[in-house]
Amino acid sequence: LLVGLSFGKAFAYSQGLPFVGAHHLVGHLVAAEVGGASGKNLEPPYVGLVVSGGHTALYRVSAEDRPSVLGETRDDAAGEAFDKVAKLLGLEYPGGPAISKLAQQGDPKAIDFPRPMSRRPGLDFSYSGLKTAVSVELARRGGLDSLRPGDRADFAASFEAAVVESLVARSVRAMRLEDSRRMAIVGGVAANRRLREEMTAAGEREGFEAVFPPMDLC
Repeated sequence: LLVGLSFGKAFAYSQGLPFVGAHHLVGHLVAAEVGGASGKNLEPPYVGLVVSGGHTALYRVSAEDRPSVLGETRDDAAGEAFDKVAKLLGLEYPGGPAISKLAQQGDPKAIDFPRPMSRRPGLDFSYSGLKTAVSVELARRGGLDSLRPGDRADFAASFEAAVVESLVARSVRAMRLEDSRRMAIVGGVAANRRLREEMTAAGEREGFEAVFPPMDLC
């Protein structure tokens, strides 16, 4: 990051170009504003869920002020957990797409992984314990080489279901507390098929619009 920043500054200086700093989390949120799946631009106010390899956080986004944090992960980000669990299952990096693809062949109810923070108040997230639960269950079954055909897919589907359920439940709670009618779901994990389906369904039940950026802006 430091090398990239230094090069950017030097290049802009040498070419007489303006150098504009952008907060990358705000960049994620703006991605939903400039091309939501509904085909119309999203305008504040709304609640934003940034869910990526480095961040998992809920924001209040208004037209007047900077986005303010409503809740965030206390340890691993959701995307980071996808990467780590993918490694445990012998899948390639990045882990999110690999797990999502494998999960389509598995049973999301096969393994009852914990739903992080489900009984805790507030809007924070946590995924370190869920990652550990996958590791423990894998060890209990004798490791990756001892799995039967189809077991890896069940692990992927059950893990993905736990992550998505946690994201959706926390987001619904935020929407109720904020009395908001629009939510932007952004970041790399916003490309996840199950998250898109379940968040859209939750929005229809709860009366809010779930807006995702186009896939290439996730």
